[in-house]
Amino acid sequence: MASPAGPAPLDSLRSPVGIGKAACVLLGAVAAADVVSIAAGVNARQVFAEGTADDFLRYDEAAMDRADMLYRFSGTPQVMTFLAAAVVFLIWFRRVRLNAEVFDAHAQPMRPGWAIGAWFVPFANFFLPYRVASGIWTASTPTGRPASRVLLNAWWAGLIGSRLFVVWAERRYAAAEEVDEVLDAFGLVVAGDVLDVVAAVLAILFVRRLTAMQGERAAPRAAPVAPVPAAERTG
Repeated sequence: MASPAGPAPLDSLRSPVGIGKAACVLLGAVAAADVVSIAAGVNARQVFAEGTADDFLRYDEAAMDRADMLYRFSGTPQVMTFLAAAVVFLIWFRRVRLNAEVFDAHAQPMRPGWAIGAWFVPFANFFLPYRVASGIWTASTPTGRPASRVLLNAWWAGLIGSRLFVVWAERRYAAAEEVDEVLDAFGLVVAGDVLDVVAAVLAILFVRRLTAMQGERAAPRAAPVAPVPAAERTG
């Protein structure tokens, strides 16, 4: 898994700014879709709670069907924005990993291909992408200025925490039968969407910060050589 010892050529550096901005926009869309789902979930829970009060005396099946349909429909934008954001994020992640090979190949614990492959290994994807990100973060730190890892760690904790919580909440929702169980499950699923919003915001901050770090790290390397004054050339 180790990265090759030899440094990559300088001309292999590629700016992650454009693809980073696209990733941030799509992550913002993910957060927006989650907010819509939160509103739909809160509405569905409220309609269900009101309808099941007093032994279902006020239960309005039509109102419940509308609320449930709205809630289920809100899941479609969530899936679509998540998939789009995931694809663009992986493209960005691979690019910053390749740049990290130029900055400091020795700081990379895994080969460049793992920037994408690590996300698709069952169970190992709970820690392998973080190893890749950690190496990128180390190599991208501007020379002479240590960078805190708080944002890196917060991004990963938010991502893993939200994913695990959402899976657990959805299972509780699917298994709920009694009124109290359904109400609790609604609350858990909504809480999962809130955690998704937090994870998306942390991902945006992570992308922006790492992109900026690579820009600062690359600036001295890309600085043009000052032209020699004409007087000195002819002197």
